[in-house]
Amino acid sequence: MPGRDAVLLAAETRPAGGAALGEVLLATGIGVALTVALLALVLLHRTRRSTLLTRVGDRLGGATGAPGWVALPTVLTTLSLLTALLGMLWDIALHIGVGRDEGPLANPAHYLILFGLFGVFAGGVLACAMPLDGEPGPAAVRFVRGWDVPVGGILLTAAGFYALLGFPLDDVWHRMFGQDVTLWGPTHLMLIGGAGLSIIGLLVLEQEGHGGLSTGDGDRGGTARFLRQASAMGGLLLGMSVFQGEYDFDVPQFRLVLEPFMIAAAAGIALIAARMFIGRGGALAATAFFLVVRGLIALVVGPGLGELVPTFPLYLGSAVLVELLARLLPPARRPLLFGAAAGVAIGTVGHATEAGWTHVVQELTWGSDILVEGTLMALAGGVAGALLGALLATGLRRRLPRPAVARGALLACLAVLAAAVANGLVATVPDDVEATFTIEDVTTDPRTADIGVRLDPADFLDDPAWVQITAWQGQGLVVTPLERVGEGEYRTTEPVPLHGTWKTLLRVHDGRVLTAFPIYLPQDEAIPADEIPAEDGMTRSAIPEIDILQRELEDSGGGLWLVSNLVVLGCTLALIAAMAWGVGRYARRAAVRELFADAPADSPVEGTTTSAAVPR
Repeated sequence: MPGRDAVLLAAETRPAGGAALGEVLLATGIGVALTVALLALVLLHRTRRSTLLTRVGDRLGGATGAPGWVALPTVLTTLSLLTALLGMLWDIALHIGVGRDEGPLANPAHYLILFGLFGVFAGGVLACAMPLDGEPGPAAVRFVRGWDVPVGGILLTAAGFYALLGFPLDDVWHRMFGQDVTLWGPTHLMLIGGAGLSIIGLLVLEQEGHGGLSTGDGDRGGTARFLRQASAMGGLLLGMSVFQGEYDFDVPQFRLVLEPFMIAAAAGIALIAARMFIGRGGALAATAFFLVVRGLIALVVGPGLGELVPTFPLYLGSAVLVELLARLLPPARRPLLFGAAAGVAIGTVGHATEAGWTHVVQELTWGSDILVEGTLMALAGGVAGALLGALLATGLRRRLPRPAVARGALLACLAVLAAAVANGLVATVPDDVEATFTIEDVTTDPRTADIGVRLDPADFLDDPAWVQITAWQGQGLVVTPLERVGEGEYRTTEPVPLHGTWKTLLRVHDGRVLTAFPIYLPQDEAIPADEIPAEDGMTRSAIPEIDILQRELEDSGGGLWLVSNLVVLGCTLALIAAMAWGVGRYARRAAVRELFADAPADSPVEGTTTSAAVPR
């Protein structure tokens, strides 16, 4: 594969910091050129010197049943998000398999991510620019005199811009702190967070453009609209599921309890919103869209591109539970109660189905070590996520609870999610544990070996989540759980690589303990770091996993690291606040418009006197 070969040929020249100046200038030039072209297109459209956007939008609208200013941005954003998702999973597989890039533009997956995220931003800009005559929805915002923009377009633009901003900031981050080879790097979270939240903008835009409201289970506004809504909610599930990407590749760098928490939270947000917004079958339809897309991408990345095959959660158990519970507890009557009850079901029975699924598709399965804490984390994620999903759906349906209730529920859910994430990130490293290795070479060129491990103290482990050897970034990935042969003694069941650019380490996870023992690490002049050779009879002390898995990361202590993380956190919270504002604005103003529409012409709605009651 040409892209992979290019990365492998550059194995000796991969920088451990920011990109070369030439690549920075080239990437900047590409971004500027795309932005200029987009703005020129907008200018021609707004001055009515070009009808291209109108004609394309009307044609797509005729096929989808939506206005042109909704149809074109929706199609563009959807295709862009799928492109970015493919690029992201391909990028993760490349980094796991071969490590760092020679530069950001030497990685073919980065182009898909870059153009995909720009497409999301462009979709938002077009949604704001395309409406020419009349008010684009009941919650439109006055941009300048004679130009009103839909609030969904604003949300979509903000999310796309935030995601795009992560690209240049990622290079700045690497220059400041070195390479953080993890999905959960702060700037990486900007990329995936912005892309995932952009779906909320699409959903609001859909409601603004359609004009009608499906309030009953059977009222879907036609097959085309049902399919659009199902794909949008499936896209939301895709976006919320990106965060557990490292677990999908069996190279998690955090405690295992975070995986059931993230899966339950994603299921709660997307499946509850889907069922309450779409109606009967909504949760199942969103899950079907998710499974089809992730299945196709797995085939493209794995057999198609010759990389590691990403696994993914199943969500079917949770979707069935949500649909069944909706029959017993109709969501429209008490939406938050339904959300809480469905969240409990997702965090218990749905969690159990996902636990069984890990034994089918993952090497690092959920076992008894995380039975209690993992279930509690899944409950927290499921309930908090489901309440957020209920708030989203009621907002889209123009039926939000009163502001105090909605804001209180939103803040409480965010606090629970933050606390659960913080709990999952807390890990300990023992300072008195050593591992002695026996190495029996199987092949010498290249070198592979069977490895035995003896831990001291022997009773250090109780009921571990895993005792395994991971070898990665040597043109592949090996994750091999070790076989217990005695108290504190383990051995491999297959040879592991100890040569070239492979990084091979023993990983131990038991409760809150998350630690590693280096076995073989290559010399790396870019860091710089000396080789750590693998020798029979060697004894190594337990160290933090990050010291090996993110070997390129520079010392992250001090005020600059803290301030940088707080800046990214603040920007993320601002984007979440913008999404809450947009959904709330649409729900409140559309509800007032609905009251005016239903009232007789000579009978003003109670509490209002004129149309000025709907401020612009």
